[in-house]
Amino acid sequence: MDKNRVPTAHSTLADDAATKIAAQPSPGSAAQNRTHMATSRDRIAGFAAGFASGATKLFVGHPFDTVKIRCQVEGGHGRFKGPLDCLVSTVRQEGPRALYKGASIPLIGWAVMDAVQLGSLSNYRLLLQRNDKSHKLSHFEHGLAGLGAGWTVAMVATPVEMIKMRLQMQYAMGAERKYRGPIDVARYLTKRYGTFGVWHGLPATMSQRSFFFFLWGSYDVYSEWLRSLHGSSSFPYIVKAGSSNALENRPLPEKLINFLAGGMAANTFWTFCYPVDVVKNCYMTQGDDSPIPFRKMFKHVYRSEGISGFFRGFLPSFIRSFPTNASAIFVWESTVRLIKNDSKH
Repeated sequence: MDKNRVPTAHSTLADDAATKIAAQPSPGSAAQNRTHMATSRDRIAGFAAGFASGATKLFVGHPFDTVKIRCQVEGGHGRFKGPLDCLVSTVRQEGPRALYKGASIPLIGWAVMDAVQLGSLSNYRLLLQRNDKSHKLSHFEHGLAGLGAGWTVAMVATPVEMIKMRLQMQYAMGAERKYRGPIDVARYLTKRYGTFGVWHGLPATMSQRSFFFFLWGSYDVYSEWLRSLHGSSSFPYIVKAGSSNALENRPLPEKLINFLAGGMAANTFWTFCYPVDVVKNCYMTQGDDSPIPFRKMFKHVYRSEGISGFFRGFLPSFIRSFPTNASAIFVWESTVRLIKNDSKH
């Protein structure tokens, strides 16, 4: 206010009104802030979409998983010469349906596991964003959210995997079978290890699921890189934006990015975690007469087969991981967008 100006009642009222108006946030700004805040739909979308992701993962990946488990547990001197021999022998001796042995529990279990994993992942991301969806997380923070999701889902994954793997490792047919089905396995584990017998392998599962840090951290890295690329009319069909060969305004479709990034992230995850996965599976499927503790199973595998023992069955796992997880993450991201009614997630 001008020092020489003599205030009047009218000017004072006008100044007060102007001050109040200036102090009030604009309607547009408040609406924009509300748009960025997480809603209940944001919190449940990941859980709901996870069911669809889990069913996809089972259909695409279970045959690969059966071959992987059998190769891992049988070892280099077991009944199979390698992944291909395992596949051929299994189909020849037990029929094609044998590739889906133990699938009834994962059909429910993987749907629930993916719902828990991906739902908790979404909520850990929101927690790191402080419920502000406009806040961009770093690659490291995406990894932390993945780590939290891995530990959370371990509670569900342990009983599912304990039952699934024991059925997958059952070669006997008919009356010679040790387990008649999933419920029979659960009864046996409860009788052998107590009330929480189906969670007997929880520490091993949590160790393996810790590598979800690399899965979701690398997924963000690959997604960001793929978004920087544009389509091309000639090989290799994908080039850096700004290249003379790039098609103008033709970034890669978001769904294609989800698929490719999901597959590459899964390959990264298995490359890092595979030795721990071998030890976990050996620990969870070993005989129950004189079981080896999880921490000593690393030494047992090394003494039995050396370094190569930590990578038996790696090839089917690596091959399986791309189509299985690429499809599952594609379905999850697409379903999340559908639930949120967003064109972009």
